[in-house]
Amino acid sequence: MKALTYRGPGRRLWAEVPDPAPTDPEDAIVRVDAATICGTDLHILHGDVPEVAEGRILGHEAVGTVVETGPGVRTVAAGDRVLVSCISACGRCASCREAAYGQCTGGGGWILGHLVDGTQAEFVRTPFADNSLHRLPAGITDEAALMLADILPTSFEVGVRNGRVGPGDTVVVVGAGPVGLATIATARLYSPARIIAVDLAESRRKAAGRAGADSALSPDDVERAAADGLGRDGRGADVAIEAVGLPETFELCTRLVRPGGRVANVGVHGRSATLHLEDLWIRNLTITTGLVDTSSTPLLLDMLAAGRLSTGDLVTHRFGLDEMQDGYDVFADPARTGALKVAFFRT
Repeated sequence: MKALTYRGPGRRLWAEVPDPAPTDPEDAIVRVDAATICGTDLHILHGDVPEVAEGRILGHEAVGTVVETGPGVRTVAAGDRVLVSCISACGRCASCREAAYGQCTGGGGWILGHLVDGTQAEFVRTPFADNSLHRLPAGITDEAALMLADILPTSFEVGVRNGRVGPGDTVVVVGAGPVGLATIATARLYSPARIIAVDLAESRRKAAGRAGADSALSPDDVERAAADGLGRDGRGADVAIEAVGLPETFELCTRLVRPGGRVANVGVHGRSATLHLEDLWIRNLTITTGLVDTSSTPLLLDMLAAGRLSTGDLVTHRFGLDEMQDGYDVFADPARTGALKVAFFRT
């Protein structure tokens, strides 16, 4: 089969690799019908994730069709159309029993495209298939379901749920890339009074408006607005959600929230951010971080099937699987291409 492999910092290759086969009774082999790229894949290519070995097949998001299962698999079978979750879960360890699948200590967690071969390929071996694959309703398209492999549950769990977004809140989402837009869409489920998106790029600010933001500002404009108060009674936002992964955007979030407010960090950081405790200690802030657990994926699938959740305009570019290299070039240069999510489909 063909797959996209990591060849060291700055190097990737679409080439022939051996077909995957079950190595554990709980494995399934899935034919990849649709896949996408995550910002984390770019971090790997930049050399920020040293655990990724040279030759690893990248990717942790896919929709596909089960073609083979190990003898221990009970809930999916050959022919089933499934969502491949970005998180694998053994289902037995203490973390999995608490539905903290991202922290699985039984061989799961974020392993696809990280510690084991991933989804940017024609076929993928999926460990712990019973807990890590989700059968898809017939009415959900591959493209719509693909957004639930990672960015929708990530934005919902690590951003909206950790940030305790509630009715009437003023919510600031810093970063209007794919995860930021998914955060806006899922924050709306909790009826906040106002959602403010912040991004440098005008095109992404416009995308935030289409996703449901009430206003979209540049970082300078939101700082000026904060001087007059973003929320009720001239105070700051109730919740600020960081969806970029840069020191300056994290620090901006801490400046935008009111005393007693919440900062939920979603972005993947490749370098240190300063925590200004000399200013923050007195403000009663709650700061949360997290890796997605995907415990919300069944709920989000139900809402998508019922028409209560839309993946909207998240996918901006579409390619065949064998155009993976072109897709990476587009995704890695959003200022030039306007890319949000790119999707690859079996042709």
